[in-house]
Amino acid sequence: QVQLVESGGGLVQAGGSLRLSCAASVSIFNVIAMGWYRRAPGKQRELVATITGGGNTNYADSVKGRFTISRDNAKKTVYLQMNSLKPEDTAVYYCHEDTIALLGRDYWGQGTQVTVSS
Repeated sequence: QVQLVESGGGLVQAGGSLRLSCAASVSIFNVIAMGWYRRAPGKQRELVATITGGGNTNYADSVKGRFTISRDNAKKTVYLQMNSLKPEDTAVYYCHEDTIALLGRDYWGQGTQVTVSS
């Protein structure tokens, strides 16, 4: 069973920064892809960024150049560094396991709230 726990959300002014963390219990963490997704008020959940076990990354156009996804395999943790935050970044941010999901499973964290004020 996979358990994902997000943390690091909070309230920040536009232009500020936050770093989100996702601690994963999965035993094969080193070789799986992880992703960050978000759901803004009144909107559907969308992809923010992904990272493979080898460190290859992908970003949504809306956050490219501002957000950075990274991982620490020793700590089994994925991070999302968010800089130059905008009010439209306000959302609940979710951690997701992206490799096992391709094999018929789907694991999500509980989410962490990010609020950006103008």
